[in-house]
Amino acid sequence: MDLSNLKPAKGSVKKEKRIGRGQGSGRGGTSTRGHKGGQSRSGYSRKIGFEGGQMPLQRRVPKFGFTNLNRKEYKAINISTLQTLASDKNIAVIDVETLYTAGLVSKKDLVKILGNGKLTSKLDVTAHAFSKSAKAAIEVLKGTATII
Repeated sequence: MDLSNLKPAKGSVKKEKRIGRGQGSGRGGTSTRGHKGGQSRSGYSRKIGFEGGQMPLQRRVPKFGFTNLNRKEYKAINISTLQTLASDKNIAVIDVETLYTAGLVSKKDLVKILGNGKLTSKLDVTAHAFSKSAKAAIEVLKGTATII
């Protein structure tokens, strides 16, 4: 056996259906597209979601709720995270830039400090928003919570 006598398995390779090659081929005339209508024409493309004239799903299902245009999305950072950051990097002043360099937030994120965890060192924190418990926890240790 060598490369010159290799063949695919019997029945695995089928001939291409050649359409529109005259009446003698059996697939001339309408070229398997039927008579008239959009799908018989060249350049036809069905609308996305078209269900043959049946009311499409996106129109059957009702609209629900609304989107608040004035919503502000904050990136939540707990004071436990601030404590680990302060002890690892040995810093007392934490702002959005510090959190960005630490990889906790992205450049355009609005940061909100939340009160989950324990704070043991005095920190001066600057962020876009604070929860009541976080602000209280920072100020108990004589730290400052400044809103940008």
